[in-house]
Amino acid sequence: MNATERAARILMVGFRGTELPPDLAEDLGAGRLAGVVLFRRNLPDADGAVRLCRTLTAAHARTLIGVDQEGGRVQRLRAPFPELPPMAEVGRTRRKTVARAAGALLGKGLRHVGVHLDFAPVLDVASRPDNPAIGDRSFGPDPSRVARLGAAFIDGIQSEGVAACAKHFPGHGDTGVDSHRVLPSVDRSLDELRHRELVPFRSAVAADVAAMMSAHVRYPAVDPAPATLAARWLRDELRSELRFEGLVVSDDLEMGALAGPLERSAVAALAAGCDLLLVCSRSERRWQVAGAIAEAVAEGRLSELRLDAALARVEAFKDRWVRPPQPSSWVELERERQALWAMADLGAGTEGPDPTEGGRG
Repeated sequence: MNATERAARILMVGFRGTELPPDLAEDLGAGRLAGVVLFRRNLPDADGAVRLCRTLTAAHARTLIGVDQEGGRVQRLRAPFPELPPMAEVGRTRRKTVARAAGALLGKGLRHVGVHLDFAPVLDVASRPDNPAIGDRSFGPDPSRVARLGAAFIDGIQSEGVAACAKHFPGHGDTGVDSHRVLPSVDRSLDELRHRELVPFRSAVAADVAAMMSAHVRYPAVDPAPATLAARWLRDELRSELRFEGLVVSDDLEMGALAGPLERSAVAALAAGCDLLLVCSRSERRWQVAGAIAEAVAEGRLSELRLDAALARVEAFKDRWVRPPQPSSWVELERERQALWAMADLGAGTEGPDPTEGGRG
């Protein structure tokens, strides 16, 4: 395996259409990539999702399959998959039992489909009602409530054998613009952030969350770079202060918040402390990205030890979470969804445009 092929093994990519492209199938089959992230464009219906996940696993048994299945606006899988209301609706119940049951239902459904990693829950504190990216995706405006319910949700989904990914570290809730388009900035001190935005992420670490996703957000009082590209956040705060031992996942490196070439962002994200890099729209760029990482290592701009550490974490994550599907049935899952609704008196919640459609978030 050459240096470029090693670098490609920390990439998780997206593709267009409902069929796995032959060139991508070949790379997955040879074990050259970490895995695939699926979007609604890939999943016309729930049964089609099952078939696609089987195809991905058939390409290689260790293909990591991820999806954004939060509830509310951001649900790649729709009925008969058990849909959830937005987490703001769960947050209004203030009940850990409801949050855990919602996570467990989601985990059971995803394990049936064949998904290993869910990019949920959103642990951003909903500080600003005008936030276009977060809003009702959050459990609410109170840090302690987000922490309690988020940890319960994580416990529920992971109890069913599906990895949770808390996002967006260190917090996207106090922003007035959407990082899918531009780079948000939060003018708070590190002390303020630790007492508000970081509270839920500290709770997620205590709940043994499998993964954390970085935020493409600047916190100029702490570091001038977006958190995804800042070792001050990913190495010093997340690893050293919060003692997180799991997988650090970049948000989509193709999002508008990260100016400059995709290849440069990938190298910077890996150097800062991301282990798994997401390239969600243009999978054909995967070898350019991997080549840029290999070149940075060869030229001494990126430590080979950092790449080795990321590879080791990705492989350890797969060892724990890439498991065979656990078949259920849509009828059984719908029965459990109805039981949850009755227990919690949940409403449908609010719907609106998916801020992550066509990308991720």
